[in-house]
Amino acid sequence: MDNLDNQLIAALRRDGRASLSVLAADLNVTRATVRARMDRLIASGGIAGFTVLTRGDIATHPVRGLMMLECAGRGADRAMPRLRAMPEVTAVHSTNGTWDLIAEIGTDTLERFDAVLSAIRQIDGITRSETSLLLSSRR
Repeated sequence: MDNLDNQLIAALRRDGRASLSVLAADLNVTRATVRARMDRLIASGGIAGFTVLTRGDIATHPVRGLMMLECAGRGADRAMPRLRAMPEVTAVHSTNGTWDLIAEIGTDTLERFDAVLSAIRQIDGITRSETSLLLSSRR
């Protein structure tokens, strides 16, 4: 699997019902490329199947956090696709003020969370970051 395959799988994890057109636009490729990649991933076992998740099936990651990112120049444009391709990054938000992007991250362990932070800091164009762990959520 290459980077495009990983990006496609990450996009399908975010929205398994996304149309070929939406996936193609998100990945900046043609619909035919998305269809061919999906067919190949299904045939090779890279995608084992599709399923329905109900609200009760979804378990939140035990380790969750927000990573605020400062980017140099057009660094946010370059960083966004790389962030979205990471399965642990559940959402990426553009913002104004001190921080250019905010990445929502979810992992199963603190060690994995730390590895994701390190990988994000290595992305070209990211100049500074600050991370906050989410301890509890109130509605």
